[in-house]
Amino acid sequence: MFQFKRIKTKFAVAVLAVLTSTFAGADATRDLAYPSGGSLTADEIMDQVYFVNHFYAFKNYGIGKKGKKITVLINKSSGKKPTTITLERYLNNNYADDPTINARDLAIFRSGKLRGTGMLITDFKDQAKSQSYAIWIPSLRKIRRFAEPAQDDAWGGTDFTFGDVTLRKPHMETHELLGTETFKGCLGAVELKDNEKNKYTRNLPPASCAADGKEVYKVKSTTKFKNWWYDYRISYIDTKTFADYRTEFFKDGKKIKVIDRDWRPVDAASDPRQVVWGYWYGKTFATNHETWAVIPPEVVTYNDDSKKQKLWSEKTLRKIRR
Repeated sequence: MFQFKRIKTKFAVAVLAVLTSTFAGADATRDLAYPSGGSLTADEIMDQVYFVNHFYAFKNYGIGKKGKKITVLINKSSGKKPTTITLERYLNNNYADDPTINARDLAIFRSGKLRGTGMLITDFKDQAKSQSYAIWIPSLRKIRRFAEPAQDDAWGGTDFTFGDVTLRKPHMETHELLGTETFKGCLGAVELKDNEKNKYTRNLPPASCAADGKEVYKVKSTTKFKNWWYDYRISYIDTKTFADYRTEFFKDGKKIKVIDRDWRPVDAASDPRQVVWGYWYGKTFATNHETWAVIPPEVVTYNDDSKKQKLWSEKTLRKIRR
């Protein structure tokens, strides 16, 4: 029984990480300025991408629930019935008065085998200090604390590693700007048959074509880790918002995985980098396994003054109902 609970907890850590990719320690700080003009280096572009992916343009960001609308995570193996999990997530970057904390992230499962499980992650300004992971386990009615996961761990049956979604920082790779081009086509999406759908997946959006025709930087990032699961990756990055629409991973010259991100602008007049996710899509080509995290626009909030600092606390975890 203990072993089962430990495995189940690792699964919770992984799935929550898929939709909480903004809690890694910062290479690009929250005060990184928007470029004022001129040519950018590959390193400067990737710092901006990190800024966008960590929602540093907002003081807080949330994906909650509105009516029946909620974020759903879909995993689909070839020839098997897809699995779904729903969850809420809230990020707080507003710690200007605290010299130790960079950000906190709260996520709560609302359906599936991990219903009632919650996690609070604290990221510290000291980059030498590991993140703090506190997870509420409903079956035990207790909080357990865990160490930062390994970069190449891929738990929970998703197509994302912890490096993909949380832990990879710009300085861990060498970057080369391959030029600019026009992004063509639509992003990936999971296709479900009618008999594969449930109440959370009946009205999924079509594949997003919002990136089609956008001017993008093409950046090659080569890992500094030896004997790693990929050799390099190619990113396609919006030249105005620095949203990374697509990342392709290569090993021994062969494309092995793709991650697509649907980005939606919310306040370009204030800062072009104020964009939010519509969805994440991933596919591993060796197995044709797919993962799709879909975030309805109705559940997205940002710069919400009604959310107080006490929301991001262990007290909130203890209040979760199964």
